[in-house]
Amino acid sequence: MIIDFSKIQEEALFNFKGGEGELDTRNFIDSKNKVMMSRLKPGASSGYHTHEQNSEIVYIISGKGHFRYDDGVESFGPGSVHYCPMGHSHAMFNDGDADVVYFAIVPEHH
Repeated sequence: MIIDFSKIQEEALFNFKGGEGELDTRNFIDSKNKVMMSRLKPGASSGYHTHEQNSEIVYIISGKGHFRYDDGVESFGPGSVHYCPMGHSHAMFNDGDADVVYFAIVPEHH
């Protein structure tokens, strides 16, 4: 199956999961996975949250920033992959002056 993100309407989300600023996203969702192509605006963040029934893999296409991952901080740039396993927590922060463009997959584990 090919997922063509250009055919999926982009949504602007504000304060995603309790974070700050704007996240623009195109999502494909079925009962087992969420597949997302997203842009986190400069200065924006996702809220700190725990993956209780799923995990998340985030591939950074462009931009720079950091993740708060459990009790640590991890910096990222283009080509970085962040993995948040089930039972762990994270938040994403755009530290730059350009959008952070990323591709993410959230597989459900129930």
